[in-house]
Amino acid sequence: FTGFDPAAFRFLRGLKRHNTREWFESHRPEYEQFVRTPMRALIEELDVHLAATVPELVGDPRRSIFRIHRDVRFSTDKSPYKTHASAWLFHQDAGRVVGQQAHGGAGVYVHLEPGGSMVAGGIWMPPKAGLDKLRDRLAEAHEGFEAIVLDRAFRRRFGDLDDEAVLVRPPRGYDPHHPAMRWLKYKSFTVSRGLEDAEMTSPRLVQTLVKDVAVLTPLVRWLNDALGFPARSTRA
Repeated sequence: FTGFDPAAFRFLRGLKRHNTREWFESHRPEYEQFVRTPMRALIEELDVHLAATVPELVGDPRRSIFRIHRDVRFSTDKSPYKTHASAWLFHQDAGRVVGQQAHGGAGVYVHLEPGGSMVAGGIWMPPKAGLDKLRDRLAEAHEGFEAIVLDRAFRRRFGDLDDEAVLVRPPRGYDPHHPAMRWLKYKSFTVSRGLEDAEMTSPRLVQTLVKDVAVLTPLVRWLNDALGFPARSTRA
């Protein structure tokens, strides 16, 4: 992997202007050459690093890359394609749905978009069963979680937990005065940081993301352990 070619951004900008099946099919070779193929190469290289450092996380070119087709069944926007490309590095025990939907466990997310690329980690909007497990673990022992997300180096790179989905009132069944209430109100546990277009086209992107994964690993492992997906010392 030597970085995404700037042509990837040209393709995605064109797709945003002409989001039709006809335009996409006429430009499919550009999608394959500049978006999908290098994304697969990026995932393969990241997987090599994961196998040595966070072996329970997997980057699989067949399963990690999200489909570019949008699910328009319940949307008023019937545009058939996403105008970004993305991939998910997931826990190997998290189930076959990963790579189609970011559920099943915590992981690392890579997003390619002109002017909007980013890397993120954690778990986004887990189903009720998963959210209940996370809240129960927080209620039992929130100190470890708090030490991770309030760590100075962690916050310097990723800031605070994303607060797009936080309850106003305490969740039902928990003491409103619980010392972990700050965290129990969250419905989603993710952090992210933006990546410049120049970073995405740089041959050093893999090294940049490896550093991000190293910072994200304690959070990802804490969440996965609470969900029943343990850390590993070797790749199974």
